[in-house]
Amino acid sequence: MLKTRLLTAAIALPMVVAAIVFSPPWFFSAFIGVLGAWGLYEVGAMTGVDGVGARAILVLAGGIPLVGLLVTRAGCWPLAVGISVAMAALVAHVARRGPQSGPHGKLLTLLGALYVGILFPYFAMLRNLPGGVGAIVLMLLVVVATDSAAYFVGSGLGRTKLAPRVSPNKTVEGAAGGLAAGVLAGILFRGVLVPRWGLADAAIVSASVSVLAQFGDLAGSALKRASGVKDSGWIFPGHGGLLDRTCSLVFAAVLTYYYIR
Repeated sequence: MLKTRLLTAAIALPMVVAAIVFSPPWFFSAFIGVLGAWGLYEVGAMTGVDGVGARAILVLAGGIPLVGLLVTRAGCWPLAVGISVAMAALVAHVARRGPQSGPHGKLLTLLGALYVGILFPYFAMLRNLPGGVGAIVLMLLVVVATDSAAYFVGSGLGRTKLAPRVSPNKTVEGAAGGLAAGVLAGILFRGVLVPRWGLADAAIVSASVSVLAQFGDLAGSALKRASGVKDSGWIFPGHGGLLDRTCSLVFAAVLTYYYIR
């Protein structure tokens, strides 16, 4: 999964950065709204949505928060903390007992809908803050550095499995390597992208983003394991779905938003 993400990042990152830098705020918010709607579709497909009740969950628990947060441009930290805790509980449950014992059906649909509806708007809210363009680009670079180092260090030196029932290929050594690379990337690029941050700020934010990127990847894997699917979708042929490509970014975006707000 990490290897495919690296290839996707190499191809898509310049286009994403261009969209972040040059798009007017309203356009970027609308763009995130479209991505969020597609993410909700993927949640429904993964969790086997069937019937009016399940579709209503996607609209009410996912669509309404998505639109509401994008329109008001104001985050709601209790909701963000609540869904983060719920996703952490899902990761812990799958790691301990395996995906078969996890939530299924409408409960899993609800969790996925809240995950997309509450967290996706933070991409736009972060980008549209004063100084948000530099901050979100720095966040992206830290996440890419984390993923890259975690893959290469884990492949070469990894011995201790991190959470084999959630993501079999992740190792403790890879996670440590990813953390170190993420912090280094944040320190190196902060002078260009967020010059008002000192070294301590850059190190703290980058370390937090790196940890949350790896947690987000585990959360996305746990959601797929509980749903019984390999990929969240098909929008990127050979690389999975939108949620596969964004799971390492969502929690990092929330933290960065509240740090610079």
